[in-house]
Amino acid sequence: MFSLDAFHHEYDTDNRDMVIDGKPFRFIVPGSIERFIDPEDPLQDFPLWAKIWYAGAVLAGHLNNMPVETGKRLLEIGAGIGVAGVVAAVAGHDVTITDYNTDALNFARANAHINNCSHVQVDRLDWKKPDLEGRFDTIVGSEVIYRTEDVLLLLHLFQRYLKPDGRVILAEEMRKTIDSFYRQMDPYYSISVRKNRMRSETEESLVLLIELTPKSV
Repeated sequence: MFSLDAFHHEYDTDNRDMVIDGKPFRFIVPGSIERFIDPEDPLQDFPLWAKIWYAGAVLAGHLNNMPVETGKRLLEIGAGIGVAGVVAAVAGHDVTITDYNTDALNFARANAHINNCSHVQVDRLDWKKPDLEGRFDTIVGSEVIYRTEDVLLLLHLFQRYLKPDGRVILAEEMRKTIDSFYRQMDPYYSISVRKNRMRSETEESLVLLIELTPKSV
């Protein structure tokens, strides 16, 4: 049983308020990332999960507006602190939130709790040794096409967990790995892309909303 009191005792935290299509959300984030960084090898398992990325906000908004279909299951991969999955669950989708990192999963559980969707399933998923049960109608993720070596892992993940008539929805900022991703996926999936420009007071970012549907065999 998840305990919010035990969570706050374990972690130094801060809050981030967000509005997604007029709906208010509050997300708990690490107050500092220092404890999650290996001083001997700072780049090893750097806590990218600890930040709310533009792409996560784009994906959250898309899922909030996606029609809820009874009996349809949604899997979020590389969820980090769970922003998109929590927003989808609040909207009424049947969501399973996954990540590899134990700390990220604890933050995702806390965020589900404070946004009144503590019923959402939160599980660990190792892309190299996936052992999650079942298949899903929709697989979603944000900023998961980060390393070239992950592209083939993603392909295997989609093939294992996506239903034959399902779809994959990813939100990604532009980076070099996108071209490699398209090349690897093209033999198996039809790909559509929509561009979203996100702006703040200090910066602008281009986020791609990528949808994949299995090609007929």
